Amino acid sequence: MELQLTKPICFFDLETTGINIAVDRIVEISILKVFPNGNKESHTWRVNPTVPIPAATTAVHGITDEMVANEPTFNELAKKVYDLIKDSDLGGFNSNRFDIPLLAEELLRAEVDFDMKKNLAIDVQTIFHKKEKRTLEAAYKFYCDKDLVDAHSAAADTNATYEVLKAQLDKYKDLENDMPMLAEYSTHKKFADFAGYIGYNKQGKEMFAFGKHKGTLVEDVLENEPGYFGWLLNADFPLYTKKVLTRIKLSKLNNKF
Repeated sequence: MELQLTKPICFFDLETTGINIAVDRIVEISILKVFPNGNKESHTWRVNPTVPIPAATTAVHGITDEMVANEPTFNELAKKVYDLIKDSDLGGFNSNRFDIPLLAEELLRAEVDFDMKKNLAIDVQTIFHKKEKRTLEAAYKFYCDKDLVDAHSAAADTNATYEVLKAQLDKYKDLENDMPMLAEYSTHKKFADFAGYIGYNKQGKEMFAFGKHKGTLVEDVLENEPGYFGWLLNADFPLYTKKVLTRIKLSKLNNKF
Protein backbone atom coordinates (compact mmCIF):
# COMPACT_ATOMS: atom_id res chain seq x y z
CA MET A 1 0.00 0.00 0.00
CA GLU A 2 1.40 3.38 -0.98
CA LEU A 3 1.23 6.22 1.51
CA GLN A 4 -1.48 8.84 1.12
CA LEU A 5 0.43 12.08 1.53
CA THR A 6 -0.60 15.71 1.43
CA LYS A 7 3.00 16.84 1.99
CA PRO A 8 6.38 15.08 1.75
CA ILE A 9 7.56 12.75 4.49
CA CYS A 10 11.23 12.20 5.28
CA PHE A 11 12.15 8.81 6.68
CA PHE A 12 15.54 9.09 8.33
CA ASP A 13 17.99 7.21 10.51
CA LEU A 14 21.03 8.29 12.49
CA GLU A 15 24.18 6.50 13.50
CA THR A 16 25.77 8.31 16.43
CA THR A 17 28.59 8.37 18.97
CA GLY A 18 26.18 7.15 21.67
CA ILE A 19 22.65 7.42 23.04
CA ASN A 20 22.83 10.59 25.16
CA ILE A 21 20.64 13.08 23.30
CA ALA A 22 22.23 16.11 24.95
CA VAL A 23 25.89 15.31 24.27
CA ASP A 24 26.29 12.64 21.57
CA ARG A 25 26.87 13.43 17.91
CA ILE A 26 25.82 12.14 14.50
CA VAL A 27 28.33 10.07 12.51
CA GLU A 28 25.98 9.11 9.68
CA ILE A 29 22.58 10.35 8.55
CA SER A 30 20.40 8.91 5.82
CA ILE A 31 17.20 10.54 4.59
CA LEU A 32 14.62 9.11 2.22
CA LYS A 33 12.18 11.82 1.12
CA VAL A 34 8.89 10.55 -0.28
CA PHE A 35 6.67 13.02 -2.15
CA PRO A 36 2.86 12.96 -2.49
CA ASN A 37 3.20 12.02 -6.18
CA GLY A 38 5.26 8.94 -5.23
CA ASN A 39 8.64 10.35 -6.25
CA LYS A 40 11.54 9.74 -3.90
CA GLU A 41 14.97 11.17 -3.27
CA SER A 42 17.61 9.72 -0.99
CA HIS A 43 20.70 11.20 0.65
CA THR A 44 23.27 9.66 2.96
CA TRP A 45 26.14 11.50 4.60
CA ARG A 46 28.96 10.33 6.82
CA VAL A 47 29.69 13.00 9.42
CA ASN A 48 32.80 13.93 11.38
CA PRO A 49 31.42 14.21 14.92
CA THR A 50 34.52 16.17 16.10
CA VAL A 51 34.67 13.86 19.14
CA PRO A 52 35.99 10.29 19.43
CA ILE A 53 33.61 7.45 18.63
CA PRO A 54 33.66 4.95 21.53
CA ALA A 55 34.79 1.45 20.62
CA ALA A 56 31.54 -0.01 22.00
CA THR A 57 29.56 2.20 19.62
CA THR A 58 31.76 1.32 16.65
CA ALA A 59 31.06 -2.33 17.43
CA VAL A 60 27.35 -1.63 16.78
CA HIS A 61 27.44 0.40 13.55
CA GLY A 62 30.98 -0.27 12.29
CA ILE A 63 31.95 3.39 11.82
CA THR A 64 35.40 4.32 13.14
CA ASP A 65 37.13 7.64 13.78
CA GLU A 66 39.33 7.03 10.74
CA MET A 67 36.31 6.52 8.47
CA VAL A 68 34.87 9.95 9.28
CA ALA A 69 38.09 11.94 9.79
CA ASN A 70 37.83 13.65 6.40
CA GLU A 71 34.03 13.91 6.27
CA PRO A 72 32.15 17.21 6.79
CA THR A 73 31.04 18.18 10.28
CA PHE A 74 27.34 18.46 11.00
CA ASN A 75 27.69 22.24 11.13
CA GLU A 76 28.76 22.08 7.48
CA LEU A 77 25.82 19.82 6.55
CA ALA A 78 23.13 21.41 8.72
CA LYS A 79 21.65 23.73 6.07
CA LYS A 80 21.43 20.90 3.48
CA VAL A 81 19.73 18.63 6.00
CA TYR A 82 17.30 21.31 7.14
CA ASP A 83 16.42 22.36 3.57
CA LEU A 84 15.58 18.72 2.84
CA ILE A 85 13.29 18.16 5.84
CA LYS A 86 11.79 21.57 6.64
CA ASP A 87 8.67 21.13 4.50
CA SER A 88 8.12 17.51 5.49
CA ASP A 89 6.70 15.26 8.15
CA LEU A 90 9.27 12.93 9.70
CA GLY A 91 9.26 9.15 9.95
CA GLY A 92 11.65 6.75 11.61
CA PHE A 93 12.17 3.74 13.85
CA ASN A 94 12.34 4.85 17.51
CA SER A 95 12.57 8.34 16.03
CA ASN A 96 10.26 10.09 18.50
CA ARG A 97 12.46 9.17 21.45
CA PHE A 98 15.91 9.25 19.86
CA ASP A 99 16.50 10.31 16.25
CA ILE A 100 14.32 13.44 16.19
CA PRO A 101 15.52 14.74 19.59
CA LEU A 102 19.18 14.18 18.69
CA LEU A 103 18.76 15.71 15.24
CA ALA A 104 17.10 18.73 16.86
CA GLU A 105 20.10 19.14 19.18
CA GLU A 106 22.55 19.00 16.27
CA LEU A 107 20.55 21.53 14.24
CA LEU A 108 20.22 23.92 17.18
CA ARG A 109 23.96 23.63 17.89
CA ALA A 110 24.48 24.62 14.24
CA GLU A 111 22.20 27.64 14.87
CA VAL A 112 19.41 26.28 12.67
CA ASP A 113 16.06 27.13 14.27
CA PHE A 114 14.49 23.69 14.00
CA ASP A 115 10.93 23.34 15.30
CA MET A 116 8.40 20.50 14.94
CA LYS A 117 5.24 22.55 15.51
CA LYS A 118 4.13 22.28 11.88
CA ASN A 119 5.45 18.77 11.24
CA LEU A 120 4.06 15.37 12.15
CA ALA A 121 6.26 12.61 13.57
CA ILE A 122 5.45 9.00 12.71
CA ASP A 123 7.37 6.40 14.70
CA VAL A 124 7.20 3.03 12.95
CA GLN A 125 8.71 1.32 16.00
CA THR A 126 5.82 2.45 18.19
CA ILE A 127 3.28 1.09 15.70
CA PHE A 128 5.26 -2.14 15.52
CA HIS A 129 5.58 -2.49 19.30
CA LYS A 130 1.88 -1.84 19.81
CA LYS A 131 1.10 -4.53 17.24
CA GLU A 132 3.95 -7.06 17.50
CA LYS A 133 6.60 -5.84 20.02
CA ARG A 134 9.85 -6.76 18.19
CA THR A 135 12.99 -5.23 16.60
CA LEU A 136 13.48 -3.61 13.19
CA GLU A 137 15.10 -6.76 11.79
CA ALA A 138 12.15 -8.82 13.02
CA ALA A 139 9.70 -6.22 11.73
CA TYR A 140 11.29 -6.34 8.28
CA LYS A 141 11.12 -10.13 8.23
CA PHE A 142 7.60 -10.23 9.66
CA TYR A 143 6.00 -7.57 7.44
CA CYS A 144 8.11 -7.76 4.27
CA ASP A 145 9.40 -11.37 4.46
CA LYS A 146 12.93 -10.11 3.81
CA ASP A 147 16.17 -10.35 5.76
CA LEU A 148 17.62 -6.97 6.72
CA VAL A 149 21.10 -6.93 5.20
CA ASP A 150 23.51 -4.36 6.67
CA ALA A 151 21.43 -3.72 9.78
CA HIS A 152 22.67 -0.61 11.64
CA SER A 153 23.66 0.94 8.33
CA ALA A 154 21.68 4.17 8.19
CA ALA A 155 20.67 3.68 4.54
CA ALA A 156 19.54 0.06 5.04
CA ASP A 157 17.58 0.91 8.20
CA THR A 158 15.94 3.93 6.56
CA ASN A 159 14.70 2.01 3.54
CA ALA A 160 13.56 -0.90 5.71
CA THR A 161 11.57 1.51 7.89
CA TYR A 162 9.81 2.95 4.83
CA GLU A 163 8.93 -0.52 3.53
CA VAL A 164 7.71 -1.69 6.96
CA LEU A 165 5.29 1.25 7.30
CA LYS A 166 3.74 0.50 3.90
CA ALA A 167 3.41 -3.17 4.83
CA GLN A 168 1.86 -2.26 8.20
CA LEU A 169 -0.86 -0.34 6.35
CA ASP A 170 -1.53 -3.37 4.19
CA LYS A 171 -1.71 -5.72 7.19
CA TYR A 172 -3.70 -3.68 9.72
CA LYS A 173 -6.99 -2.53 8.25
CA ASP A 174 -7.70 -0.39 11.34
CA LEU A 175 -4.64 1.75 10.57
CA GLU A 176 -5.72 4.64 8.37
CA ASN A 177 -3.44 5.66 5.51
CA ASP A 178 -3.42 9.15 6.96
CA MET A 179 -0.34 10.92 8.30
CA PRO A 180 -2.03 12.78 11.21
CA MET A 181 -3.64 9.53 12.40
CA LEU A 182 -0.35 7.62 12.13
CA ALA A 183 1.48 10.37 14.00
CA GLU A 184 -1.10 10.21 16.78
CA TYR A 185 -0.99 6.40 16.91
CA SER A 186 2.82 6.26 17.02
CA THR A 187 3.10 8.72 19.90
CA HIS A 188 3.43 7.23 23.39
CA LYS A 189 2.68 10.41 25.31
CA LYS A 190 2.70 14.00 24.21
CA PHE A 191 5.43 16.29 25.47
CA ALA A 192 6.25 19.89 24.64
CA ASP A 193 9.91 18.96 24.25
CA PHE A 194 11.52 15.87 22.76
CA ALA A 195 13.28 14.65 25.90
CA GLY A 196 10.11 14.42 28.00
CA TYR A 197 10.93 17.06 30.61
CA ILE A 198 7.87 19.20 29.79
CA GLY A 199 4.45 17.56 29.50
CA TYR A 200 0.88 18.82 29.21
CA ASN A 201 -1.97 18.88 31.71
CA LYS A 202 -5.57 18.06 30.77
CA GLN A 203 -6.10 21.63 29.64
CA GLY A 204 -3.15 21.45 27.23
CA LYS A 205 -0.91 23.74 29.32
CA GLU A 206 2.78 22.96 29.68
CA MET A 207 3.83 21.49 33.02
CA PHE A 208 7.07 20.10 34.39
CA ALA A 209 7.30 16.31 34.12
CA PHE A 210 10.30 15.91 36.46
CA GLY A 211 11.91 17.18 39.65
CA LYS A 212 10.53 19.14 42.55
CA HIS A 213 8.03 20.99 40.33
CA LYS A 214 6.65 17.88 38.63
CA GLY A 215 2.99 18.47 37.73
CA THR A 216 3.27 22.25 38.18
CA LEU A 217 2.60 24.66 35.30
CA VAL A 218 5.86 25.82 33.75
CA GLU A 219 4.67 29.43 33.43
CA ASP A 220 3.83 29.56 37.15
CA VAL A 221 7.24 28.24 38.19
CA LEU A 222 9.10 30.58 35.85
CA GLU A 223 7.14 33.56 37.19
CA ASN A 224 7.35 32.70 40.88
CA GLU A 225 10.87 31.26 40.92
CA PRO A 226 12.93 33.07 38.25
CA GLY A 227 16.16 31.60 39.61
CA TYR A 228 14.94 28.14 38.60
CA PHE A 229 14.70 29.27 34.98
CA GLY A 230 18.31 30.47 35.10
CA TRP A 231 19.40 27.16 36.60
CA LEU A 232 17.61 25.21 33.85
CA LEU A 233 19.27 27.22 31.09
CA ASN A 234 22.73 26.65 32.56
CA ALA A 235 22.23 22.98 33.46
CA ASP A 236 22.91 20.03 31.16
CA PHE A 237 19.46 19.91 29.55
CA PRO A 238 18.90 19.44 25.79
CA LEU A 239 18.90 22.65 23.75
CA TYR A 240 15.39 21.98 22.48
CA THR A 241 14.08 21.75 26.05
CA LYS A 242 15.70 25.11 26.78
CA LYS A 243 14.16 26.53 23.60
CA VAL A 244 10.67 25.45 24.75
CA LEU A 245 11.22 26.93 28.22
CA THR A 246 12.35 30.22 26.71
CA ARG A 247 9.31 30.31 24.43
CA ILE A 248 6.96 29.78 27.39
CA LYS A 249 8.70 32.49 29.43
CA LEU A 250 8.58 35.00 26.55
CA SER A 251 4.93 34.21 25.87
CA LYS A 252 4.11 34.85 29.53
CA LEU A 253 5.97 38.16 29.46
CA ASN A 254 4.29 39.29 26.23
CA ASN A 255 0.85 38.53 27.67
CA LYS A 256 1.51 40.97 30.49
CA PHE A 257 1.67 43.91 28.11
